[in-house]
Amino acid sequence: MEESPYSEKVIELFKNPKNVGEISDADGIAKEGSPACGDMVKLFIKVDKDSNGITDIKFKSYGCASNIATGSIITEMAKGRTLDEAKEITWKEAAEELGGLPKIKTHCSVLAVDALKEAIRDYEERHGLAKERGPTDEATVKERLKHVMNPLTGLDVVNSEIVKEIKVQDGQIKIQIDLEENHQFSSVLEEDIREKLEALWDIEKVVVGFSE
Repeated sequence: MEESPYSEKVIELFKNPKNVGEISDADGIAKEGSPACGDMVKLFIKVDKDSNGITDIKFKSYGCASNIATGSIITEMAKGRTLDEAKEITWKEAAEELGGLPKIKTHCSVLAVDALKEAIRDYEERHGLAKERGPTDEATVKERLKHVMNPLTGLDVVNSEIVKEIKVQDGQIKIQIDLEENHQFSSVLEEDIREKLEALWDIEKVVVGFSE
């Protein structure tokens, strides 16, 4: 029998993942990846405002065994920690907790850790706790959009050059995407872009335009 490339812990958490689901009144939410690209993790956190501790955390996942297992292990590692402590969790630590991952699957642990950090950032921005809060500019928008996947290529929308124009003015962001408006992925892409940008403290409106 061919030996499995996955550790026993990965297999166990794939079959019986912990903390699966949603938090309806979550304090912070983040989504990394895209089902259209193969792997996606969406993370929800509840935070105690007095201690800045993560009191509850859940995830939803789409993808392979490694993706589901890393989502599970990240929630276990983060629960009970303060936000600053949770920010220090690395993808290597997550992989080690799982007994290792095949090299081709290490991106799954990166995805889960990125989702955790983005959920924390979402919480901090929504509650006015972000330490660096300069005015939103094009560079800020591009940095956020690097977390939005282009479903046609599997790369982010910035590096895949699908974003053709960004304008930031008077509390509004306008983005032009090189994709037909009636494309099967256009609505998903618009939702992902809005999710990444609408939490910015000085932005009141996000307008996403597509090709004719």
